Amino acid sequence: MAPRFARPLRDSRTALFTMLGVLAVIWAVQVANWLDDYRLSYEYGMSSGRLDELPDLLTMPFLHFGWEHVEANSWPLFAFGFLAAYRGMRRFLLATALIVLSSGLAVWWFERPDAVTAGASGVVYGYFGYVVLRGIFDRNPLDTVIGVVVAALYSYLLLGVLPGAQGVSWLGHLGGLVGGLLGAWLLRDRGTRRAPAAPAPAAGAAPSGPASALLKELDDLGI
Repeated sequence: MAPRFARPLRDSRTALFTMLGVLAVIWAVQVANWLDDYRLSYEYGMSSGRLDELPDLLTMPFLHFGWEHVEANSWPLFAFGFLAAYRGMRRFLLATALIVLSSGLAVWWFERPDAVTAGASGVVYGYFGYVVLRGIFDRNPLDTVIGVVVAALYSYLLLGVLPGAQGVSWLGHLGGLVGGLLGAWLLRDRGTRRAPAAPAPAAGAAPSGPASALLKELDDLGI
């Protein structure tokens, strides 16, 4: 296999198994949560305004309030997560951390105190925003096309970030989306510009540097 294809295939395989592993954990937690009458969601979901609730922003994405809830989040989480991860895990993990943080903080800071928020949809919105803009900021043609297609097919998701969206945490969605868009900018591929190559000496011109010094010594020796 050509070296230029080996790394993309390896990264894509890693992204695939990573997202399958994430879904496996979410569904395992869902089974335990269902057996416990969803007490895990109420205990470790995000509530606003209390400092002792802040660690729950890490558990919130893994908890749901029913089978329909986890089913609705699983497919877009897998698809957008794979697209976010297939070009390297380091950037993906950093983007995920930023998305989880921004989504959780939006809920913790702005949600009403009597509400408990759980679910992976904030992360879904974050990956959506990250995938849509990453190619533009990276100036990567393939990722730009992917972003345009994703934006065209799933633009209806933006309805979920509008205030008053019924039955969903629009604050968590909005916070995740902002985190994804910000991540696409902060983690963009800045690249490295190569220093211009030194011009080759013209024909008949005396060499410079060590070669010039060597020729001078030879001339001095009469060689």
